Amino acid sequence: MFSFLKNHPFAVEAFFESSIVLTFAVSKEELAPLIPPCLELDIFNGKWAFIAVAMVQTKSLRPKHFPKMPGNDFFLIGYRIFTRYRNSAGKSLRGLYILKSFTDKKKMEWLGNIFTHYNYSATDIAVLNDQQTRAVKSVQSGVDLVVKDGDKNVALPEGSPFQSWKEARRFAGPLPFTFTYNTITKNVLIIEGVRQYWEPAPVEVLKYRFQFLEGLKLTRIELASAFIVENIPYWWKKGKTEKWRQ
Repeated sequence: MFSFLKNHPFAVEAFFESSIVLTFAVSKEELAPLIPPCLELDIFNGKWAFIAVAMVQTKSLRPKHFPKMPGNDFFLIGYRIFTRYRNSAGKSLRGLYILKSFTDKKKMEWLGNIFTHYNYSATDIAVLNDQQTRAVKSVQSGVDLVVKDGDKNVALPEGSPFQSWKEARRFAGPLPFTFTYNTITKNVLIIEGVRQYWEPAPVEVLKYRFQFLEGLKLTRIELASAFIVENIPYWWKKGKTEKWRQ
């Protein structure tokens, strides 16, 4: 009855204190079954598709133009695939398809599953930062990440298909759009994000484990890049829905 609420019925804004994104390269044949038929994979070098893990400390999430006081502070771990969608006007849009979202707040799980299709689950998340490293851990959800702030000389991860950090930046996110597909109505929901500033800095990955990725049973998955960005105002426009034209 209230399913329309999940279609982002109003604009939302937040402040990203930090966002760490690890991008993994997977063969396009393996990732293709994980996205709906209205989307295409965003392919690199004719071979690689990408799945990213974003770990975001969010402050004051609230409807746009609302005061900050009732906003929600939460930590997000999101798993998303880089995709493209050709809209009804024939324009190709680059965006993300969300597989799963975890948060450290029950309230955010509840609100997120009312107003989005992002499949939120509440879990334990610990964030541990010191002068050299940043760590994100979850016992329940099998997350164990440690990164070190990089410099201009930090190397790309071994096995990365990218030749430079500039090349890798194209798949660091966030992308302009996020897509959701309703298999019953054949409608595509398009949410556009707006940011004023976004300059990711490379980080060195000291160790990582993501149980959700392990559960996908991908035969070959390569860490391609890791970036961090901090102190970013961000907002999402009201969702737009259109019928997919096959």
